Amino acid sequence: MDDLVAGTVTERDAVEAAARALAAARRVVVATGAGMSQESGIPTFRDAVSGMWSRFDPDDLATPAAFARDPARVFGWYAWRRRLMRAAEPHTGYDALVALEALVPDVVVVTQNIDGLHRRAGSRRVVELHGSLDRFVCAGALHPYPAEAVPESAADGAVAPPVCPQCGALVRPAVVWFGEMLPETAVRAAWEAAARCDVMLVVGTSGLVYPAAALPQIAGDAGATVVEVNPEADEGSWPALIRCRGRAGVVLPALVERLRRHR
Repeated sequence: MDDLVAGTVTERDAVEAAARALAAARRVVVATGAGMSQESGIPTFRDAVSGMWSRFDPDDLATPAAFARDPARVFGWYAWRRRLMRAAEPHTGYDALVALEALVPDVVVVTQNIDGLHRRAGSRRVVELHGSLDRFVCAGALHPYPAEAVPESAADGAVAPPVCPQCGALVRPAVVWFGEMLPETAVRAAWEAAARCDVMLVVGTSGLVYPAAALPQIAGDAGATVVEVNPEADEGSWPALIRCRGRAGVVLPALVERLRRHR
């Protein structure tokens, strides 16, 4: 615990309180956002747009209309992002969540991220609300397309998308674009898990992106203990009962270590 980023007594007590809550829990939901993968070196969507993609409007990169208008440009954006994500490695916070599965009977990870890092780290039950860049479908009938056959890009140039061998439609990443609905099965699984959990860990998310931001409220309303893990105060309106200030790669391992002491 001596290496907590901001090691005040209050923050140390918060980790201990969170560990005690986990020790009494049978069902835990971990809700993660962009801050989780940012610690592995993956730029958030906002960071990427304000950086090398500042000359593009997000509406030109992440909407069905944009893909229909200029598929190579949009596909090139995601080919570039996919290369960055595949080069990244899960940090120690991901490993801690995998270890948590051995300490709590039922752990579900619900993530807004599309990078696949939770699965690569070894988490067994992952609900990907916004889809994943590890999966591809055609833009017509949503036929699956093998990810290993999809080209990547080392730069920000246009990349022609493959063509679906079943229907001839262009292939697109299986992610949720602006203006699209979240996958119904993922939403149902996330909402049901939130309503049944004893503890919800909210990690690396601002609490501003709905409907995912509603999950802590659902858990709290059902009587769960909500634990926030974030370097800074969140901007959301949901009430965290315990707030652990610090990076996920530091706080989560410390939390699991404390939990082991209570076992």
